[in-house]
Amino acid sequence: MLNLVLFGPPGAGKGTQSNLLIDRYDLVHLSTGDILRGEIAAGTVLGLEAKTLMDSGDLVPDAVVIGMISSKLDNNSKANGFIFDGFPRTTAQAEALDDLLNEKGTSISAMLSLIVADEELIRRLLARGESSGRADDQNKSIIANRINEYNNKTAPLKDYYSTQNKLSEIKGNGAVEDIASKLNNVIDAL
Repeated sequence: MLNLVLFGPPGAGKGTQSNLLIDRYDLVHLSTGDILRGEIAAGTVLGLEAKTLMDSGDLVPDAVVIGMISSKLDNNSKANGFIFDGFPRTTAQAEALDDLLNEKGTSISAMLSLIVADEELIRRLLARGESSGRADDQNKSIIANRINEYNNKTAPLKDYYSTQNKLSEIKGNGAVEDIASKLNNVIDAL
């Protein structure tokens, strides 16, 4: 089973590349945001618990998110693999995900980390903000803060996968097809 963590700062191209990888390798996309919304809409026990927490302004605990991921894995047991998007974001989450996957007889195959200079990220996000209307992509200081948050709080997760020899860093500059080709070369070598 091919299980990938697609990683990178806001604006690195994760969404674009994720869609290409899903099509090429017939993978299931696991976005924690989508899973949370789906569980809430379905009225599951975990969804109701998450909704209660979110409605009071609290973060959904890792254990609840892991439970939802477990359910998604079980519901897609015949899948060729999964792309994890937005999770894990911390070492504790990565450890919990490893434990869950181990229980299910699989593991993370690779973390694919897209590397893009901060100036380019800001340029991309401002351009996306013009076309999408997303308020968080229209303010340079908000974008810079998001990138700073990623660099300080999320990027250190690369060390976790590096110690497992699962980290591959790919330059995220250039044509979409060229970046996709670099990602495919890494995956095909697994």
